[in-house]
Amino acid sequence: MSETTGRRERKKAATRKAISDAATLLFIERGFDEVSIREVAEAADVSPTTVFAHFPQKEALVFDEDDAQREMLVNAVRDRAPGTSVSTALRELYRRELIGLAFDPTGEHRRTFLSLIDSTPSLREYASRMWLRHEDSLAAVIAETTGRSAPDAEIRVYARLVLQLQILAFEHDDAAATIEAGFRILDRGWHETA
Repeated sequence: MSETTGRRERKKAATRKAISDAATLLFIERGFDEVSIREVAEAADVSPTTVFAHFPQKEALVFDEDDAQREMLVNAVRDRAPGTSVSTALRELYRRELIGLAFDPTGEHRRTFLSLIDSTPSLREYASRMWLRHEDSLAAVIAETTGRSAPDAEIRVYARLVLQLQILAFEHDDAAATIEAGFRILDRGWHETA
């Protein structure tokens, strides 16, 4: 029974990936708003009903790695080296993901993908909502790794601000400066200067 269940789950995951990959290629080639669900279904060789069975709305077709992103955040906190602060671990993750992307010669596909999101208002909004869904997981792992039984108000505020910081960095030309300024303010507080 478990072998059948495993095969079924693998087939379902493969279909989901094929649909998302086909959609992403079409969106990059023609623009998100110019591609219909029917065209995505045809490119993936499935029915439109199958597309909607895997993706509740068109924007979701672009974001099939939500679980992987959550795990990346959680692992950055959970697997940080002894003596490394939560802020340092998350800042380094953001630097690798956002800043490193600009200099990665193999990252052209990812840069094109990010450009698609940036140029499509509905995708930008959806990406922000999806990213902020990780708040509970991030707050829980911070509480766990700092010896608290549950996230308190400070941890929840910190988790929300850290996630917002990534969105802000993505929206600005100088992601590095935004990341550094954000973590500096989070770690030291805001000190208004004359």
